[in-house]
Amino acid sequence: MRLKALILATALGFASQAIAAPLASVFSDHAVLQRDQPIRVWGRAAPNTAVSVDLSGTGVSATADAQGRWSAVLPARSGGGPALTLTVQAGPERQIVSDLVMGDVWLCSGQSNMEYPLRRTLAGDSEVAAAADPDIRLLQTGKISTPAPQDDLPAGVVWKAATPTSAAEFSAACFFLGKDLRKSTNVPIGLIDATWGGSVIQDWISREGLSALKTYDEGLAVLDDYARDPAVGQAKWAALLDRWAAAKLGAANDGMRSDLDDRAWKTMPMEAFWEDSTPALKTFDGTIWLRTEVTLTKAQAAQGSTLALGPVDDMDTTFVNGREVGATQSWNGPRNYRIAPGTLKAGRNLIAVRAIDSGGGGGTWGKAADKGLKLDDGAVVPLSGTWRYKIAAPLSETSLPPNAPWLGASGLSTLRNGMIAPLVPYGLKGFAWYQGEANVTEAGEYARLMPAMIADWRKAFGAEAFLLVQLAAFGPRKPGTDHSDWAALRDVQRRVAAADPMVGMASAVDIGSPYDIHPADKTRVGQRLALLARELAYGEAVVASGPAPLSARREGADVVVALDQPAVVYGAARPIGFELCDPAACRFVDASVEGATLRLVGGAGATKVRYAWADSPIINLFGATGLPATPFELQLP
Repeated sequence: MRLKALILATALGFASQAIAAPLASVFSDHAVLQRDQPIRVWGRAAPNTAVSVDLSGTGVSATADAQGRWSAVLPARSGGGPALTLTVQAGPERQIVSDLVMGDVWLCSGQSNMEYPLRRTLAGDSEVAAAADPDIRLLQTGKISTPAPQDDLPAGVVWKAATPTSAAEFSAACFFLGKDLRKSTNVPIGLIDATWGGSVIQDWISREGLSALKTYDEGLAVLDDYARDPAVGQAKWAALLDRWAAAKLGAANDGMRSDLDDRAWKTMPMEAFWEDSTPALKTFDGTIWLRTEVTLTKAQAAQGSTLALGPVDDMDTTFVNGREVGATQSWNGPRNYRIAPGTLKAGRNLIAVRAIDSGGGGGTWGKAADKGLKLDDGAVVPLSGTWRYKIAAPLSETSLPPNAPWLGASGLSTLRNGMIAPLVPYGLKGFAWYQGEANVTEAGEYARLMPAMIADWRKAFGAEAFLLVQLAAFGPRKPGTDHSDWAALRDVQRRVAAADPMVGMASAVDIGSPYDIHPADKTRVGQRLALLARELAYGEAVVASGPAPLSARREGADVVVALDQPAVVYGAARPIGFELCDPAACRFVDASVEGATLRLVGGAGATKVRYAWADSPIINLFGATGLPATPFELQLP
């Protein structure tokens, strides 16, 4: 059949768009189709071809348009029942997919905590061994990043019944969500795992969704340039990064100058992350200038050459004698920059690297022996093995630099293009989302991006129920009150859920660890997501989340916080972790709880109240069903 399609496409002059099969790739044997809603089916065929679609005796017809795209809608069916067969005929091309079942389909997405596989969870071996269930069906998209939307998933990405083999590497949180829903609904459950560790939310939103925010237009234009010509896109992103550095670093953006006196700068080795090799930089994230020299003869300087730096974590802009020779974003990609004629000179040549680390690691690493100036005659002038360095600015002062918009996991729309677009408009019951760690330093922007993504996906699929996981505790515990990026982003997640009746938030703040950003207890994460699904998507009267604040007011010298449900205290007489803040500082205060009311002592002059406002808070306030109260910050009237 595939050969027939290729012959037909070639005969019609469409060899570059050969029709391998008329159905979109998301339709494969063992798929779950969404029950109780019209069944959308689509694909590609030769232009203007008549297409017939039959689902076990129920048929509809369609016609491919001038670009070969076709779509059809089959009548809704109830859940369960016998296995179905879908047959599509498009001209001479016929495709049959079988063992389809009607049930509920959930799209699970996000970064590494949603990607975290079943085999690595607590009791992972036993969970994997017990994973066999023919009525739980799994689809893993794989990691696909593209600058433009794709129609299909890669070859080999197919639906599979849950078995120990198919479930072992599947998203654990998603699997536990499906396992609980399978019990409560008694219908087949389809789970789609579209995850990428370390990914930012901007990469999961469509071009149209980001464009509506009006602040990503420049990056989207660079992405368009890159899709047409990677070299043009690369050059425009490098210019964007230069403008960011000039604006954010100010006078500290001078490390490329040949006349700069760097004799007092400290030194670090070239072949290790600076967080490992340099005690003063053990926790440093931000921008650092690195400098060294090579000495060349007149003959060497006259040759063509390539500067090899090895990998640089995470971004670099590299200069030779003050001239920019290249810029790259990749924590592990070797840098090999071609040196333009006339850049080098006989004698001392300065190599300067503006290195930006957005978290962990940092700087140049890899073997020092691989770093040097590679001359066209085959000779190599090695680098010294040591950098002189100077801090330009920490990330806390500059915020994140503009990412290369085509880079998977940290770009703009590329994961939406490669991993979500091929699924649209497959029928879904809802979404489950666990992400935010990669955006933890930009809570204010996340408050715009999260609703934008929810709206974007709802529009694409037509499903309403959106479940999100509030970030788990992570990071060292500190005495006293302090600023917390993690708490700020958790509060954004809380506010997004509170503002939308079809968004539910499962808090994981009590599940995390100060020492592990990937807590292994994904069972409770999945169970809490399932509770939310039962409430929002299935209309069950369940307590699906812990106490959340409704309001805060002054009452005499105290502050009273109203909760949406009664709360209980574990392990003490009073709840801990409450702060009252005035414009100058925050302070811990005593609190008491009675039913759904919290009373905080000593509110004179306070402008806001906080609860569990730390990267890794210690909490003892829960709901009656054992779900944790959400961290929050409220302004006082």
